[in-house]
Amino acid sequence: MTAGTRSLFSAVPDDGGLPMSPMNTRLDDILQRAVTDDDPAARVPGVVAAVTRADGTLYEGAAGVRSTDGDTAMTTDSVFCMFSTTKAITGTAVLQCVEEGLLDLDAPAAEYVPEIAELQVIEGFADDGTQLLRPPATPITTRMLLLHTAGLGYMFFSDVYSRILADTGQPDIVGATKAALTTPLLFDPGTRWNYGTNMDWAGLVVESVRGRRLGEVMAERIFAPLGMTDSAFTMTPSMTARLTAVHKRSAHEGTLTPTGMVLPQDPEIHMGGHGLYSTMPDYTKFLRMWLRDGEGDHGRVLNPETVAAASVNGLGDLKVGMLKTSAPSLSNDAEFFPGQSKSWAYSFMVNDEQAPTGRSAGSLAWAGLANLYYWIDRTRDVAGIWGTQILPFADPGSVGGYLDFETAVYQNLD
Repeated sequence: MTAGTRSLFSAVPDDGGLPMSPMNTRLDDILQRAVTDDDPAARVPGVVAAVTRADGTLYEGAAGVRSTDGDTAMTTDSVFCMFSTTKAITGTAVLQCVEEGLLDLDAPAAEYVPEIAELQVIEGFADDGTQLLRPPATPITTRMLLLHTAGLGYMFFSDVYSRILADTGQPDIVGATKAALTTPLLFDPGTRWNYGTNMDWAGLVVESVRGRRLGEVMAERIFAPLGMTDSAFTMTPSMTARLTAVHKRSAHEGTLTPTGMVLPQDPEIHMGGHGLYSTMPDYTKFLRMWLRDGEGDHGRVLNPETVAAASVNGLGDLKVGMLKTSAPSLSNDAEFFPGQSKSWAYSFMVNDEQAPTGRSAGSLAWAGLANLYYWIDRTRDVAGIWGTQILPFADPGSVGGYLDFETAVYQNLD
């Protein structure tokens, strides 16, 4: 992934009882370097990372502090705002509905959430700033939502959305309201790939067919069979006590300042695209389920045939490209493995070629806005996650550390 100058970070030795190995020592070094880099623009305040295979966790490590405003050490059970790493869990909830015959991926999504039919395609702005809108040529389907081909975007990756929010007072998605999702489509559904609020709408589809809130569905059908006890849209008091601060990196000096940002804890909408809080060990259990063909530590989550179908390119000839920022305070320009072909599955990026880190072609991956990164390599039976809490996205320090972390895993993988 590109994000300006590349640099490193690291963590303290694992204290979770995992046996030490040359790989663990190397990963500890990478984490520790990340929080002690001489360059403040490359240094991260704290990081937690983990690696798993199908038969269990290989590595957990933590380094640094939860906030630069204090000296509370980062620990492996520190709680993170997961941002877009939420998407794959929402996608799993959608796939469970398909397995049970409750949902047709190719039916109009409006059959489940009628409001989505009201979204129109924007073709520009009139001289007076009025939006030029027309009906879409085809209806949005839930499959399009999983694949990010519905026509939806994000204000930090769309000049059009950014202008709409500035001109009209359209609420931002961070507020977790239904109104925040009523943005126009950027193109006719099914014709392009574009990263946006697709999975928030997909979460509403799940709620419609289940008759329950998305968080309740996840808790019963995903978190329980996986043993994920520290994952929720609304944090428990224990989770709140272990919360990691989201930091903002200054554009010039590279220094880090806590923002105080906490997503709404009694949200109108459980935002399936970004709203979960969790820990790195909890999320590692979710990653491991994909290595195990849908089997969790405490029960089955997906059928093996569903996992196989959901783990391959679903875009056809369409491809994933650069995420061009329209809000530098929230994201830098970002692209994973520039120059290599990338596609999309349900709901992950797929690297079509072997990655420079050693990741196998056809692996699954994605990220979260505050610089969380994960991958799932079903070919080599390995998955991992790197968690920091820094804005803007594609922070050079965090990206550099993550790439070194993943590379070291493959260099030391048995």
